[in-house]
Amino acid sequence: MALLKGKGMMTGVNLIAKVYKTGITKDHKSQFADVQVDARDPRGPEQTNLHLRSERVTDDDGKTRYNNGAPYSVGQMAKIAKAAGPNTEPILDKGGNEVGTLYGFKGNVMPASHGTGLVVNTNTVEPSDFKVDDKTLDNQIASMRSARKAQPAAQEAQRQAPEAVQAAEAEEPSVG
Repeated sequence: MALLKGKGMMTGVNLIAKVYKTGITKDHKSQFADVQVDARDPRGPEQTNLHLRSERVTDDDGKTRYNNGAPYSVGQMAKIAKAAGPNTEPILDKGGNEVGTLYGFKGNVMPASHGTGLVVNTNTVEPSDFKVDDKTLDNQIASMRSARKAQPAAQEAQRQAPEAVQAAEAEEPSVG
């Protein structure tokens, strides 16, 4: 799941929400949404997982998958939809049928009070800085792949950095 650490990192985050028509609870009081940091947000490019919530689940047949949905009340979803305004894109299945909606919006996030991950503070939502379109989800996946590929190189550079600093300090002439 997305890691947003440091002062101000959880405020004014450009987000996208994947909301499927089938994700509504049986009592019709909540809707599950897969909310992600928009890869175009300055906090997005280095994230190997842009999802605010990502819980590992093992199916009955032993396969591991990830549940990225978090429940939002009908009222909270209405606030997200209102903030997104026309900044939406239909989610289509392989047959071209609309199965959900992608919303682009901006807001503050906070740790979930139940379970793991982060959730949107829907009292802070506003229009996104970025337009969602039919390429947005592909861009999300490409960004996460790119960050995963860059991760080993970044870790290696970080490991070597202290050695390089020590070597540079050893070569500096002492002033005295």
